[in-house]
Amino acid sequence: MNILINNLKKTFGEKDNIKVAVDIDSYEIHSGEILGLVGNNGAGKSTLFRLILDLIKADTGTVRMMGTANGQARDIDVSQTEDWKDWTGAYVDESFLIDYLTPDEYFHFIARITGMSDEQLDEEMKRFEHFMAGEVSGQTKLIRNLSAGNKQKVGIVAAMLLKPQVLILDEPFNFLDPSSQSVIKHLLKAYNQETGATILISSHNLNHTVDICPRIALLEHGHIIRDIANHNGEAQAELENYFDVID
Repeated sequence: MNILINNLKKTFGEKDNIKVAVDIDSYEIHSGEILGLVGNNGAGKSTLFRLILDLIKADTGTVRMMGTANGQARDIDVSQTEDWKDWTGAYVDESFLIDYLTPDEYFHFIARITGMSDEQLDEEMKRFEHFMAGEVSGQTKLIRNLSAGNKQKVGIVAAMLLKPQVLILDEPFNFLDPSSQSVIKHLLKAYNQETGATILISSHNLNHTVDICPRIALLEHGHIIRDIANHNGEAQAELENYFDVID
């Protein structure tokens, strides 16, 4: 599924205190890509994700999803229909969770509202066993009482559970221990190869982003200032130079 951004702008504030959060003339994310968004705090990464997911309304412009979904050719403006939700999975922050449920209750809730049987759910959950490391599924704690890392795992698993064609994860490496960070990198790369899904991630961790993203967009004050090819890790030096990383 291609994602086409056109004349997209979002500002916050009024009169003399207006902040430009996103200002992108034209940008295309190609079907099957793993795209990494990087930038300092306030660069516009989370706002861009919220615009793509129609969680906030743009001042101007459009986000379109184009491709084949469920055997049909589609070309839709995400702000004009909710059809795109049938093939999109996302985790941006804890507000995506129903925190008064246990993780298993939450996964079963998602399965029920999407028509997945218990048997299908059990089968799909097997691929996340290593990632959950015995600390998420099968536990009696409510989601709100989990550690930040395990809440993150619940959100990521829920986003991937239904094998979406578009997967959007905001800071997926946050709060995870090194082992879990390694596992989620392998999961995302394998998922992309298996399904051809378009995957968008944002991260402050340059090493992880370079490891898994063949294309990286560098944001500054809401603008995509560099579009970097990263097929053999060649983006590392350019990003380190931009962020002034010192060994």
